[in-house]
Amino acid sequence: MNKSDKMKFETPDLTAQNIEKIAALFPNVVTERRDENGTLQRAINFDMLRTVLGDEVAGDEAYEFTWVGKREAVVEVGRPIRKTLRPCIEESKNWDSTENLYIEGDNLDVLKLLQESYLGKVKMIYIDPPYNTGNDFIYRDDFTKSRDEYDDEAGITDEDGERLVRNTESNGRFHSDWCSMMYPRLALARNMLREDGVIFISIDDSEVAQLRKICDEVFGNVFFLGAFQWHRRQTADNRNFTRISVDNEYIVAYGKSILARLNGRNIDESKYKNPDNDPRGPWASIDLSGLATATQRPNLHYDIVEPNTGILYPPNPNRGWSKSKENVDKMILEGRILFPSTIEGRPREKKFLSELRNSVTGLSTWLDSETVGFTTNGTREATDILSGKYFDFPKPVNLIKLFIEQSTEPTNDDRNDIFLDFFSGSATTAHAVMQLNAEDGGNRKFIMVQLPEKTDENSEAYKAGYTTICEIGKERIRRAGEKIKSEVEAQNLQLKLDEEPKKVPDIGFRVLKLDDSNMKDVYYGAGAYRQDLLTKLESNIKEDRSDMDLLYGCLLEWGLPLSLPHAREEFDGVTLHTYNDGDLIACFADRISERVIREIAVRRPLRAVFRDSSFESSPEKINIEEIFSLIAPETRIKVI
Repeated sequence: MNKSDKMKFETPDLTAQNIEKIAALFPNVVTERRDENGTLQRAINFDMLRTVLGDEVAGDEAYEFTWVGKREAVVEVGRPIRKTLRPCIEESKNWDSTENLYIEGDNLDVLKLLQESYLGKVKMIYIDPPYNTGNDFIYRDDFTKSRDEYDDEAGITDEDGERLVRNTESNGRFHSDWCSMMYPRLALARNMLREDGVIFISIDDSEVAQLRKICDEVFGNVFFLGAFQWHRRQTADNRNFTRISVDNEYIVAYGKSILARLNGRNIDESKYKNPDNDPRGPWASIDLSGLATATQRPNLHYDIVEPNTGILYPPNPNRGWSKSKENVDKMILEGRILFPSTIEGRPREKKFLSELRNSVTGLSTWLDSETVGFTTNGTREATDILSGKYFDFPKPVNLIKLFIEQSTEPTNDDRNDIFLDFFSGSATTAHAVMQLNAEDGGNRKFIMVQLPEKTDENSEAYKAGYTTICEIGKERIRRAGEKIKSEVEAQNLQLKLDEEPKKVPDIGFRVLKLDDSNMKDVYYGAGAYRQDLLTKLESNIKEDRSDMDLLYGCLLEWGLPLSLPHAREEFDGVTLHTYNDGDLIACFADRISERVIREIAVRRPLRAVFRDSSFESSPEKINIEEIFSLIAPETRIKVI
């Protein structure tokens, strides 16, 4: 096997991929430059690109949204990393059967690692990122700014370092840091969405304007679906010196493409009755009031006359009627206007179920407490599940469940979608996915990502043994899953003999933890090591890494999903790892016999992986290639 058969264990260089795409369109704009190590690299001649595009390129002035640090944030999207996800079976639940994932680590790195495995596969993303409170964020990315760095780049200090502008939060450092934190994460998240995928982002007043502008740039303003307002507060907040109680939050929604849309609300057909046996079928009475004054729409302000009694019904002076006099007179002749002689109140329209153009109506952007609950509901749910108040202001399950329902196709065949939350917190999203699966028999899968932020040593969570936010989230999923399972089993006990029992949903999850690469530094930069040191290195793999660590590193490298079935077996004294019934077979033993090689080849996997150090000589590697070329020529072989 030659050098090209070795795995890189590095996330894709999205910048290099973008250069390749531009080169395919405009080969004459491609040039070369030297990087910091003096190595020649492909680059884009932007002056030539502007010339090629002509008048379509923006000049010195253009409408744009920018902040101090934006350039670094944009560059960060394409910058590759050398990290991995290590499986943690002991903290997982139902490892062998579950399709759900819980990933611990900085979500920027995790999103980069998941790019290949989940590119264009996620149906819905919901995130509740940290709001800008005028403080530094727990997510301290390299491209966020200290106060001095911000002042220098923003021109707040002069050449002598003297301050030119008063130092307040409104000067923008924390807004810039927040934008720099969000931009690359949203750009990477967009890559993972399906073409009909949707993202929902919870946000408050302080950053909703900035969030809209970032999303307009990342997703495109034409794919803005709506901004929902959630009435979150049950009682007025009297702490604000402005004497304004901010009772709502926003959930901003964007789609990946024109294919993205929500399901809307089903019409409640139970409201349509037929008490008078009308041959036209069931009907409902609809208000005839309009929305315009006499000045605005004079043709909608007239008296409606009841034919049998001659009684006049004048319009509301501020609203008028919803239909013109000609239309109402025609509807009276057709028996489609209901008068107070048969109903209470004012004249109303008789609307027939058969006349509805479709069976759904739009989802209102106003989310009231009756539909999704208050913040206090979310707190109560988490407190009840965990037997203690260990998390501040978690979102209610019904809020997240609403958006999952709205972004999932209603048929059973399509309820296998993947849902991602990369600011997982208390894992409300995982709870909502499992709950909805239990209710409608779906097989939705979740991916939770959370930074293992430490809990305060004085907090109730820490005193209860939860040293990180991740420990709270994982325990909530365990307990919520068991509760849901018990409820389903109890409902099944009450079923009649001819009723179909409900399926217990997938309540497990595989825990994976972000870590440095499985490979030693010499694997990436041998030039930095002395020759006498290199001779002492028996393997390029770190000593503390297990077969499972190596396997999941290979899955990420090859872009395979991380939740598929995995089998382990002993053969001829070594362990074989078979992933998803032959998508990949790996053997990481120190020495591998020809018998093992032939056995793997006979099974004809799509991919096969071995340690480079498992073979002592080049002839042995050549022998492997010959065996596979004869028995399994379609199998792709790589070594680590």
